[in-house]
Amino acid sequence: MKKELISILQENCRISDKELARRLGVTEDEVRRAIADLEKERIIRGYTVVVNDTMLEEKKVKALIEVKVTPTRDGGFDAVAKRIARFPEVIELSLVSGGFDLLLTVEGDSLQDVAGFVSEKLSTIGGVLSTSTSFMLKRYKRAGMIMDEDEEYDRLKVCP
Repeated sequence: MKKELISILQENCRISDKELARRLGVTEDEVRRAIADLEKERIIRGYTVVVNDTMLEEKKVKALIEVKVTPTRDGGFDAVAKRIARFPEVIELSLVSGGFDLLLTVEGDSLQDVAGFVSEKLSTIGGVLSTSTSFMLKRYKRAGMIMDEDEEYDRLKVCP
């Protein structure tokens, strides 16, 4: 039940206990206990809303930052990652494979805010060797949801 419950909640965390119980074939009390256990075990870390940022009046600048680091002797990549994660500008942080080690999603009020974060905070951390910043221009899909699903796209005409 745990796997199916998590899957349903990831799709819609506002679903009622009654509907969850119906879908899972259990009682509402069992659903409430299962959710409480998942929260206590810290498997469920919180609940969130998927927002189409382009519809908001207040615009934020988001960037993906690739970071190459030297792992520490006693903490590996974790020590540097935990330090970076404390910055409020960092909204996501992952250890990844490939040409760099960490991938950050950063948010600021302007391009200058993000640039300042990189030059004044991120690049000054011991173990950070290099960074590469890409600014997000438009989001087409987020958390499994298409952002502009109602928007119509006309196919460009190809001229000889």
